Amino acid sequence: MEDKGGAPAPSPPSEQQTRAQASAITSGKSAPEAEAAPTSQIRTLFDRPRLSPGQRRIAQYLIEHLTEAAFLSITDLADRVGVSQPSVTRFAAAVGFSGYPALREKLQSIALGTLASGPVAAEETRGNELQAAVDAEIENLENLRRDFADPDQVIDVGRELSRSTPLTVLGLRISVSLAEYFAYAARRVHPDVRLVTLGGSVAYDALLQSREAGGTWVLAFSMPRHAQETLTAVRVARSAGLKVALITDLALGPVADEADVVFATGTGSRLVFDSYAAPGVMASALLQAMTDADPERTQARLEEYEQISDQHQFFLRD
Repeated sequence: MEDKGGAPAPSPPSEQQTRAQASAITSGKSAPEAEAAPTSQIRTLFDRPRLSPGQRRIAQYLIEHLTEAAFLSITDLADRVGVSQPSVTRFAAAVGFSGYPALREKLQSIALGTLASGPVAAEETRGNELQAAVDAEIENLENLRRDFADPDQVIDVGRELSRSTPLTVLGLRISVSLAEYFAYAARRVHPDVRLVTLGGSVAYDALLQSREAGGTWVLAFSMPRHAQETLTAVRVARSAGLKVALITDLALGPVADEADVVFATGTGSRLVFDSYAAPGVMASALLQAMTDADPERTQARLEEYEQISDQHQFFLRD
């Protein structure tokens, strides 16, 4: 349509443009949430220090066997994990406790809270394996929601990713799909997004070229099973002077240790292949933070893309 002066009337905003304007992330903590789920509480205990491989094995065992492990003696826990008793003591100190008894007391308080409501809840929600897989993902999303009670880190990293030109997105092996999704969407609001989905020398070249072109950040995805080539690529990025933001399943392990910022979100592991509901939402949250960081550029790029997509009929009419 045209107005009386002959100039084309502005097209109505697309759904993406409307959502970009309406979904801006607000900084600061929201109202207090209910107590975090047990897995989230345990992750909070263990995700701060840089743990040794043996200590990470202890942490992983405690996370996976909380209700039983919280009541083990130091001897029994060491035997179950396959480490020495002094290793358990050092682990307790590394995560901020005076010793193993203090750590065990904390674990027991979390475990007893789980047991107090567990049997009834389990009886009410019991279903088949597919329903159990959905339940596990719901818990992952609930944990992520609690993490988002203070969105400042997401806002800050989104701003840095928006400023990095070029912006490199890295995802290898099973993590390729998450990286491709992020890169596809980020290109709508960022002028230069470079996707790296192959490891080895290909990743090495891409990361160095990104840094030489002025890039400052890499967003990396590392889902289990964590690939050795992902660790190598992250190390290459850091050595080249790039900072690394990592979306992964747990803030423990060699890849997380190399990253500048870690966003740890649970993955669904009840089926043969993992599912990624929470990592997908985490990626979308960072995309939203990028759009918020430069709203004028976001609006201009989305408008331009809508004009091109209409001109070339990229999409079917609903």
